[in-house]
Amino acid sequence: MPMLSVFDPRHTVAPPGYSRWLIPTAALAVHVCIGQVYATSVYKNSLIAHFDTSQTAIGAIFSIAIVMLGSSAAVGGRWVERNGPRRAMFVSACFWAAGFLVGALGIATHQLWLLYLGYGVIGGIGLGIGYISPVSTLIKWFPDRPGLATGLAIMGFGGGALIAGPLARQLLSLYDSGYNPSNPAAVASGHALVALFVTFGIGYFVIMMFGPFNVRVPAPDWRPAGFDPASVATKPLVTRASVSASNAVRTRSFWLLWIVLFCNVTAGIGILEQASPMIQDFFRDNGTATTVSVSAAAGFVGVLSLFNMAGRFVWSTTSDLIGRKPIYMVYLGVGMVLYLLLAVAGHAATAVFVLIAAAIISFYGGGFSTMPAYLRDLFGTFQVGAIHGRILTAWSAAGVAGPLIVNGILDTQGKPGTLTAAAYRPALFTMVGILAIGFIANLLVRSVPERFHEPSRGPTSPVAKATVTEPVALGPKSQPPAPPRVGNQTGRLWVSWLLVAVLLGYGIIQTAITAAKLFTG
Repeated sequence: MPMLSVFDPRHTVAPPGYSRWLIPTAALAVHVCIGQVYATSVYKNSLIAHFDTSQTAIGAIFSIAIVMLGSSAAVGGRWVERNGPRRAMFVSACFWAAGFLVGALGIATHQLWLLYLGYGVIGGIGLGIGYISPVSTLIKWFPDRPGLATGLAIMGFGGGALIAGPLARQLLSLYDSGYNPSNPAAVASGHALVALFVTFGIGYFVIMMFGPFNVRVPAPDWRPAGFDPASVATKPLVTRASVSASNAVRTRSFWLLWIVLFCNVTAGIGILEQASPMIQDFFRDNGTATTVSVSAAAGFVGVLSLFNMAGRFVWSTTSDLIGRKPIYMVYLGVGMVLYLLLAVAGHAATAVFVLIAAAIISFYGGGFSTMPAYLRDLFGTFQVGAIHGRILTAWSAAGVAGPLIVNGILDTQGKPGTLTAAAYRPALFTMVGILAIGFIANLLVRSVPERFHEPSRGPTSPVAKATVTEPVALGPKSQPPAPPRVGNQTGRLWVSWLLVAVLLGYGIIQTAITAAKLFTG
């Protein structure tokens, strides 16, 4: 269709003067929306009551969505590379919005299978395509700071739950006057749930369209002013060669990184999934009443959410300075120490427990955001988005393994509501062992052998060093570009970053209010 031709890759190349700082806003617009998947617990009880079914049946919706995220990212990675980020973001927005609308139909008609199909399968495809859609483009725009760029984007995924959680509670109370958002056990009506899903479907689609509106790919020979590619190539494990996705999965380094990501996520998700009951159980005396209230436990979940988001940006940015392999040694090596401390000293004081757990979760978030830059170092930018999509299958596997390990061990220790800190030690020690496996795998990562590199496409014309202030897009063999359109760029930059700041600011403030309950009771 002619109207959809705007999403063709040939219309995605940035014109001269296009600001590369618009690209993170495009990525954030998509990621803060699809990050809603981590906030499904807000209306879980309402769905259980509405469908009159079990926690397992409703919990399967989240599991399906995460499995579809990993599967669609792996299968669709090559498609994203061929069609470009603009079309990928548009398709992601369509699937994500359609998932909510089909899910709303399932709620309205009391057909649980439609909720599985809508939010789980259709929405899950939108999750996977949306998650990887900006990765390759960000790395190409920020060859000098790939960790910062991917950290900014994937921080948005962590921040999505901070926005969606309080927003869902407020919307449910608006649509159902009998719903009390301050009561964790509150149940909203089916009508309110339908209205919530329709609101999310429409609202997220509108916000996500800022992605295709702003995203562009740089011209083939573009580079930031003053950036010398040779300076990056001298760093350990960084290549200037290209490796295809099909060749990448044949390398030992790819599977070692798969193990690294799997181990890091498995350990972190074990705490995230069990966060609220865990802090209450750690401060329970001999199976009696706990000293941590339900509201304080909710505050602990809020603290973890903030550190999960912050870790995605801080640690990934730090990896630009110290390197990807060393930062994963921190995630996994220091993580082992922190899990041991949590097991043996976490019950000493609430502040000790919270600080250790928050540091662990910051490493969990950092592991996600640093991985695309690690892949770029090893495999180049040629098909890094597709490679990233395939390695995300480790996330799907860990999303199943982590909760199974922790819940399976806890089931042998006693009944929920009677557990103490001692009951968690076998699970925490198990996580130490899992992190040790990841640590060893990271140590074994080596540069990709030349036999897996793409053949050289011949010498490229040298490009003169940029002499004007970035951002500048230099077309191949072109005359010096016209001066950047500063006025238009400035206006778009302000509007785009203001939208992102308002969304994340709302989530941070609401989460901070919840987190304060940890210290006020």
